[in-house]
Amino acid sequence: MRAGILGVGNLLTGDDGVGVHVIKELKERYRFPDSVRLIDGGTMGLDLLPFLEDIERLIIIDAVDLKKPPGTIKLIDGDSIPAILGSKISVHQIGLSDLFFAIRMKGLPLKEICLIGIQPGSLETGTELSEEIKMQFDTLISHIIDRLRGWGIEITRRR
Repeated sequence: MRAGILGVGNLLTGDDGVGVHVIKELKERYRFPDSVRLIDGGTMGLDLLPFLEDIERLIIIDAVDLKKPPGTIKLIDGDSIPAILGSKISVHQIGLSDLFFAIRMKGLPLKEICLIGIQPGSLETGTELSEEIKMQFDTLISHIIDRLRGWGIEITRRR
């Protein structure tokens, strides 16, 4: 089974870049088996399709407007994901909706998908994450690790 972890967002607009920050941190903290692909998706949208062609299970990390206090995390599975993206906080989410549609139309082998969304605190221009997101950063990573282990994927912590 091939799995993917896709972090999306714009690093130049504060908390919107949280997904990309998480991918970088995962690469620094853990060793992943060859069957797991870590993808810095930035704001690529449909251009991500080639990276997902052989992925069977996918975790997406993104800043999402959950209509909750900043730092709130929500795990959204499967068909519920496009509905949550109806409340856009940035233009790259338009690309994610298109990406989900293209995955279905192409008949890719994607069997399971999970969006780990976090309510942003700030979308102001800048590269720093807000304090609310920083406080939840390790929790985001724990959710990813738990999901991978639930799929039977073993990872090891770097020293």
